[in-house]
Amino acid sequence: MERIASGLRKILMTAGGVALILLVLLATGNVALRVVRVPLSGTYEVVAFLGAIVIAGALGHTQKRKDHIVVEIFSGKFPPGVKRVLDGIGYAVSAALFGIVTWRVFALALTIQRSGELSETLKLPFHPFVYAAAAGFAVLVLTLLLDLVGVIYGEGGKR
Repeated sequence: MERIASGLRKILMTAGGVALILLVLLATGNVALRVVRVPLSGTYEVVAFLGAIVIAGALGHTQKRKDHIVVEIFSGKFPPGVKRVLDGIGYAVSAALFGIVTWRVFALALTIQRSGELSETLKLPFHPFVYAAAAGFAVLVLTLLLDLVGVIYGEGGKR
């Protein structure tokens, strides 16, 4: 299961990296063209769509590497066994929360797709970007569940 999760994280990180490069090129190009009074139409929309892919693509990878901010004001003084229990509870609660987020974002994407809603300026269908965000959250949930299993079976989950 870890190999599947790792592959999914790699795909999403690659998509996020490509989206970040495109976002930078688009924003830079728009600024440069504004100097000569020819701004790119719809830049704000496309930057928002690409930003969603960048963020969603990094969620699972960030969790796996434990690159997020962890505050250990209280747990830093606890013995390792207590820390493991607290980590397990944190992973379980986070997986449940982001499971709900995944479900709701996926439902939103489905609603947008069925309604045929388009972006305001460029008239692009934007449900694929919402599906991409749902996929990012789904991979985060999978990673959190694998971290939880690792804590339960003593295989890791350490910060």
